[in-house]
Amino acid sequence: MTGCNCENCELKALFFQNVSEKEFALLCDTRKERNYKKGETIIEQGAEIKEFSYLKTGLVKLYKHLDNGKNQIIKIAGPLDFINLLSIFSDRYFQYSVAALEDTTVCYVNFETVKEMVKKNGNFAFDLLRKMSRMTDEIINTTLEISRKNLRGRIAFVLLYFARSVYKNNTFELPVSRKEIAEFIEMTPENVIRILSEFRKDGIIRINGKEISITDEKRLSVIAELG
Repeated sequence: MTGCNCENCELKALFFQNVSEKEFALLCDTRKERNYKKGETIIEQGAEIKEFSYLKTGLVKLYKHLDNGKNQIIKIAGPLDFINLLSIFSDRYFQYSVAALEDTTVCYVNFETVKEMVKKNGNFAFDLLRKMSRMTDEIINTTLEISRKNLRGRIAFVLLYFARSVYKNNTFELPVSRKEIAEFIEMTPENVIRILSEFRKDGIIRINGKEISITDEKRLSVIAELG
């Protein structure tokens, strides 16, 4: 799918305050949509940057391939997040990969068009810098928050993260595997499985396949805070 209805497109919500109608029309004319199934790779680390992309619907993980053969998840991104903003102005090639955690639609606009707008429109450029800074701050704060916790605190943190920040509900289908949780919070999959089982036995959560229900949010919050 290409182009967009400029009156209703989500691009307008992202950009309209800082671009002219002419500039917005240029963005709109180059816009393309691509659909990805859960598990599909959207961006491959090391690939050349050719487009400016943001998430329209769905959920994705941004992750880094490490020299030891493992992956480190650096961010979970949701609708209207710019999923290539961390690399797009610093290098010709992506420094991380992006994969769909659920069925996802990504929108792309021409990167050269965006670069020309950055050169000519200071307010637009400043807004992108602000979005980049917020994204970087979130990654730094999340990494520090996780690193200061013990194993139980890390699991509690990630469960509350999905409940509060992603799904806004204490019952949700976990979009990541136990292995991916381990990659996100720097644990082994075995410890993830063990602690989830402990939380279930303690009556803090219920587990039904991939569905998680937080049954004692207060206790889980205490573990996340003090862990």
